[in-house]
Amino acid sequence: MNRRIETLLFDFGGTLDADGVAWKERFHDHYRAEGADVAAEAFAPVFYAADDPLVGGLPLDADLRATVARLADNLEAELARRGVAARDDARGRRVAARFLDEADAAFARNRALLETLGRRYRLGIVSNFYGNLDAVCRGAGISPLIGSIADSQRVGAEKPDPAIFRAALEPLGAVPETTLMVGDSLKRDREGARALGMAFVWVAPAAAQAAERCDHAVVTRLGQLAELLA
Repeated sequence: MNRRIETLLFDFGGTLDADGVAWKERFHDHYRAEGADVAAEAFAPVFYAADDPLVGGLPLDADLRATVARLADNLEAELARRGVAARDDARGRRVAARFLDEADAAFARNRALLETLGRRYRLGIVSNFYGNLDAVCRGAGISPLIGSIADSQRVGAEKPDPAIFRAALEPLGAVPETTLMVGDSLKRDREGARALGMAFVWVAPAAAQAAERCDHAVVTRLGQLAELLA
């Protein structure tokens, strides 16, 4: 990095629970593995219609397992309602289980990374989420390692709005000039970071990186962040 960094802000979904792949794409992959041959363009509106009701619609104490179960249930309802695929609750449960297994493996890797980084940097999370991100982070075992959590539903602002980034920085006593934002979304994470003058690292698969011209640091997995900062 070409500047002094004191604080690290992380996106949650697609960053801390995966290596740069968003929830929509991961659910789509799992449904295709289940034999639901739905094109990405057709699956996107299904996902958003299933996802939107969860914003402010989940109990504040709902952990990741409960959140993913509700989302999978909504997806099955939307697939059937739109005539894309017949409702199959057993399939939805299998998709949710695979999603959670992947997330659990990512948390197992990333908890150790956060512990290491936390010895040197202030750590925060800033995420467009449903309102229950505190409970999700507790359930994932990463809450003790994080100094602030800004959940868009609780803050009242979504990335890339600078307000949600400020909500994560303020409890840490941090300033944008010495903060690095780490995320998987160029639209939400990169543009929000740039609006405040924060540095940015993009977490994305190699294929996605090859399709973009980047003037910022990139990694294919979150574990590479420690090497980059060193």
